[in-house]
This record gives sequence, structure tokens and C-alpha cells, in this order.
Amino acid sequence: MVPSGSTLLRPGIIALRGLKRSGNQNYKGHGLSKGKEREQRASIRFKTTLMNTLMDVLRHRPGWVEVKDEGEWDFYWCDVSWLRENFDHTYMDEHVRISHFRNHYELTRKNYMVKNLKRFRKQLEREAGKLEAAKCDFFPKTFEMPCEYHLFVEEFRKNPGITWIMKPVARSQGKGIFLFRRLKDIMDWRKDSRSSDDQKDEIPVENYVAQRYIENPYLIGGRKFDLRVYVLVMSWSGHGRCNVHLTNVAVQKTSPDYHPKKGCKWMLQRFRQYLASKHGPEAVEALFSDMDNIFVRSLQSVQKVIISDKHCFELYGYDILIDQNLKPWLLEVNASPSLTASSQEDYELKTCLLEDTLHVVDMEARLTGREKRVGGFDLMWNDGPVSREEGTPDLSGMGNFVTNTHLGCINDRSNQLRQLFRSLQSQKKASS
Repeated sequence: MVPSGSTLLRPGIIALRGLKRSGNQNYKGHGLSKGKEREQRASIRFKTTLMNTLMDVLRHRPGWVEVKDEGEWDFYWCDVSWLRENFDHTYMDEHVRISHFRNHYELTRKNYMVKNLKRFRKQLEREAGKLEAAKCDFFPKTFEMPCEYHLFVEEFRKNPGITWIMKPVARSQGKGIFLFRRLKDIMDWRKDSRSSDDQKDEIPVENYVAQRYIENPYLIGGRKFDLRVYVLVMSWSGHGRCNVHLTNVAVQKTSPDYHPKKGCKWMLQRFRQYLASKHGPEAVEALFSDMDNIFVRSLQSVQKVIISDKHCFELYGYDILIDQNLKPWLLEVNASPSLTASSQEDYELKTCLLEDTLHVVDMEARLTGREKRVGGFDLMWNDGPVSREEGTPDLSGMGNFVTNTHLGCINDRSNQLRQLFRSLQSQKKASS
């Protein structure tokens, strides 16, 4: 069984930009065959170029039919390069869905993510005070290079001897990352970034972020680890839903019992039990509440800049590090997290993740939109925090309020889904 580990968020209303039919002959339409309404469709035509767990899940989904080459599709799990080249030239019918928002990079490029978080923190401090703004203090001190080089040097000299980490803003999987403690360690990079104007026209300078290195990470078996959290965002509109699916993966390859074939990834349930045995349930509850805060605040920080479109959803990959004080730190957010399995256990986990993602995307139009849980998903935010208790919660004091998340808790996912769809089917029969 996969333990519950997901969160549905619904930020407030922002401006929408929907795709409109155009007379431009360069536009290509999708989902334009007869039977436009989702509930009237006999089958769902899907397309993807990813040959991994995703393809297996899509091919095994009842009523879904694979489309190749230039065929018409209703559901496209595309890559970001297709999005850049085709999104603005594609007309999509009402029911069609694709797997990225137009400017997802506001959250996934390291420099943009930090810029938006800093701006949001200043906004909170101005509107709600320093205590509320402090809830955004979950990312290490960061500077964009080379444009903030002088600010970085000023901060560097205030704290001599500490370790910093340099990360290219647009690369992933650890490529281009290096640590340093002395300014001269980055002088070669600095010289390269100050090339002549003619050279700059030919070869753009690669931007980096310089980030304070977290030197007191929590260790298991003497080894570092991080959390990979998958975040499914369905809409940035107040009329849609942001769905955050926490994968329950905790320990990565740095674990002492890592095996190149079997891998080493813990379910979040096991990780939570381990922490509770060491630190007690109250400390662990506080840690997981702080993680919930990261998902809410980071999404709110880009809510006003992300272009919302009813055709789009996004599965983000959050990387979170825990320090020795049980404080969670947001390291980065990935736009195209790996869906390739490293072991049989990882394959089963990602299969459940993707099946639940498709349940929430709901191309079959089976859900009512009022569900608090769908498989491994919990509704956490609905124009405000969602309570575990039924009914409208009293938010005036927030004293007894408990958010509707069950990260790392046991969840009989198969039974939950079976009961959910059986109930929905009964409701449909009763109303017909």
C-alpha cells in the first residue's frame, strides 16, 4: 500500500489567459472531432514522447488510446521544448489537457524561484508583518550571478569561512554544481562572465546562483539524504485546484545501504516512523507542518505571475533537505522530474503517483470536485486552508485547526479509490 502523501491547494483568483480560436492558419487544433464534451467521449486519445513508467500507465488506462506522429489528441504529456515551440500556435478544445503551464519556469528556474520568493516575503512583511514574512524563511540565502556578484561579495565577507554552493540556473541532475569557501575559488568563473561585448553576442554567459550551503544536514546512518516531493498543480485560478502529491520517497543514493540495482528510497511512512522513534511525535508533526507551509508559500509566491490556462496542469518535483534541527529547506523545484524507475519498488510508487495524477486530472469527468481525498491526494487548500474535520472550520483563532494532510500516514489507497468510484457511480445512477 502507498501511504497518503499529497495536498490539494486552491490559491485565490488571478487573471486567466485562455486560448482562443484564431483566424491564423498557423494554428493547429486538437480535440476537435465530434463528441467534444468529456462525458460524451467513447475514448481518450493520448500522446507522449516519454518511454518510461508514464507510457506504461497511459497504455494500461481503460478507454485511453495512443496517438502517434501528427494525430489528434485529447491529452498530451509533452516536454518543455514542445511547449516553447508550439503552445502559442495551438488551439485546444474545451476538454483537452497538456502537462505544463506556459511559464512554469517562474517556479522551476533557480534564479526565478528565489526572486519570486524574496518578492513575496517583502510583500508579506509589508502587508502582514515580520512574523508572517518569517514563514517564508525556508530557502538558504541566495544570490544570482553575475548580476548580484557585488551583493554576494558583501555577504561573503560578513561570514568568512562558511561554505557556499554554485548552481547553474537552468541545469538539473546536479550538473555544473560546485562548492567553495574562498572567493578566489570562483575567480575563473567570474573572469569567464566578464568577456567582451562581441563574445557575449556569440556565447551568452551562463547564469548561476550562489547559495549558502546547509552544513548541518540531518543524517541517517551517517549519510545525507533529501526528500523528493511531487506537486501536481491543476490550476492557478480560484476556480481550479492546485494538487500537491507527496511521493513518500525520502532517502536517495547517498544512503549507506544504497545498491546500484535495487537503489535506496524510503517510503515517507518509514521515514516518519524513524523520526518519531528518535524525536517523538510532536516534533515530527511540527516538521511535516513546516513542509506543508513550503508548498503553500512557494505556490503563492508565483500565483500572480504564472499564466493560468484551463488546459494545463503541471507535475513539479520539489527537493527538500532536512537539517539537524528538523527544519525543512527548499532546495529547488523541477519542471520535468524523472518518471523513470530505479527499482521495482520505485516503479510501483511512480505507477501509483501517475495513476492518481490521472484520476485528479479527470479526463473521464467522474469526480464532483468536492473530494477531500483521491487516492494519495489530500485536499489542503480551497480558497483557504482545509480542515480534516467536516463542515466549515472556525479560522478566527486557528487554535484547534488541523490541516487536511496525512503525510507519511497509512492510507489504504486501493480501498479508498474503490469506495470513491463506487460512490460516484451510485450518485450518477441515482440522479439519472
